[in-house]
Amino acid sequence: MNCISKTALFFALAVMLFSTSFSIIGNSRNYSAFAFQDQFPNKQLKEGSSFTRSGYLSSSEYPDATVFSSSSVSPSVQEVMPSSIPNLDKTPIDNQKDPRLNTIDTFQNSISSRLAMQKEAREEIGGQYIVVLKQEANSLSTSGQSDISNIQEMRAMASEIKSRGAEILNIYRHALSGYTIKLGDNPDLLTSLKDDPRVETVEQDQKVRMFSQIVPTGIERIGDSPLNTNVPNTTTPAEGVNADIAILDTGIDMNHPDLNVYAQKTFVAGTSTANDDNGHGTHVAGIAAALDNSIGVVGVAPGARLWAVKVLDRSGAGALSDVIAGIDYITEHAKEIDVVNMSFGCKCDSTALNSAVNNAVSAGITFVTAAGNSGEDASTFSPASNPNVIAVGAIADSDGRCGGLGPPTQYGNDDTFATFSNYGPKVTIAAPGVNILSTYYGSSYTTLSGTSMAAPYVAGAAALYKASHPSASPAEVKSALTSSASSPSTTCDGDGHGYFTGSSQVTNEPLLYVKNMR
Repeated sequence: MNCISKTALFFALAVMLFSTSFSIIGNSRNYSAFAFQDQFPNKQLKEGSSFTRSGYLSSSEYPDATVFSSSSVSPSVQEVMPSSIPNLDKTPIDNQKDPRLNTIDTFQNSISSRLAMQKEAREEIGGQYIVVLKQEANSLSTSGQSDISNIQEMRAMASEIKSRGAEILNIYRHALSGYTIKLGDNPDLLTSLKDDPRVETVEQDQKVRMFSQIVPTGIERIGDSPLNTNVPNTTTPAEGVNADIAILDTGIDMNHPDLNVYAQKTFVAGTSTANDDNGHGTHVAGIAAALDNSIGVVGVAPGARLWAVKVLDRSGAGALSDVIAGIDYITEHAKEIDVVNMSFGCKCDSTALNSAVNNAVSAGITFVTAAGNSGEDASTFSPASNPNVIAVGAIADSDGRCGGLGPPTQYGNDDTFATFSNYGPKVTIAAPGVNILSTYYGSSYTTLSGTSMAAPYVAGAAALYKASHPSASPAEVKSALTSSASSPSTTCDGDGHGYFTGSSQVTNEPLLYVKNMR
């Protein structure tokens, strides 16, 4: 073999070797990119862990870059819940490590947002109806014995419907007069119900879903920083805020060491208690009222008595009729419950739900609700569109301070209106709603994002005000929260007192600030 042939052969072998090596390296990198999803799951602090917010933000053990968990996706795309969408919060430096990770983040976020918005759309429950009776047919009762005859009349009407082949699912007698029915084989029953002179409305039942589509700084940002320190304290439930907050949600972890669960009731079929089997309700509860003790996190109204009212199932969905049943129960206890948090809803309108909420508000209960996570005008979402609730939008805050100097988040720069948050004149107030650390089921802690997380900040603040102003009406509570909040004219004090920025669609709603709320 001459010199030229040897050289050519050597060159060919080198090219083959280089190509093989490049292919192996390329495959290895592809594998690593996908393996990242399993290497950095959502981290949760277990019971007994000592924890502070500053420790979390600087800890490599609990990276902010979390990813899809296989347990969060059901076999059917139609059943994907918006509760576990990943919190892929990257800084520009993080994205420079591997450009493909940014593409993966964007792709997952896009899919997740579409799924979440899909689940906020109207979903009717076939064959199931909410029947509201006229007031004269059966007046509302909160006093027990006073309206027994009217209650008996309503039960008799329900029995009459049942005898015609319908199933009675709920009977309302506090927030509404009426019941929920599931039609049987009698096609004329619905028509006769609508024609019954005793009936006010017959409304198709539908699904509502929790508003936490996107998965914490917050206490400092709303002026509650004295509670969030590294100094251990000995606050017990008995020493907590003297107020009662009902969490209308997926339930609450009854055994969580950081929560003071006072009462519980479930309206979800197949469950016997309001113990949380999803995590969403427990997360909401912790934001509002986690104990000010030496573990975990601290809520806005630490140690407030929590009423776990389970109306959403383990997937985070529930029937509107069950939500109304929960409100009916809460109205029955209007002399005990001060504030209700509802971090759920749908792009829908319900006369029955509005009536139930309005009657409960008239009974003296303050209602706080999430505005929704579709990035749309909240006026088409229920229950946020009800003028008698406090509807809450979300901001992105990454450092607990005003001024917009913190690192950017996946859902907007520091101190900006969150990109997912609903907006508009129906939104009463805004609060932190991105990367919020709170309690979680299984006696653990995790971070979630959404207007679901912003709402309980306001519910906790309302409880603080009720604790010091027990006779305050819901309208007075609402006024106190908005008048003490930050506004566009508020000068940033370098701490939590200062406003945020947003798009032209934002109607300058006030930003929650509770330093002087006690």
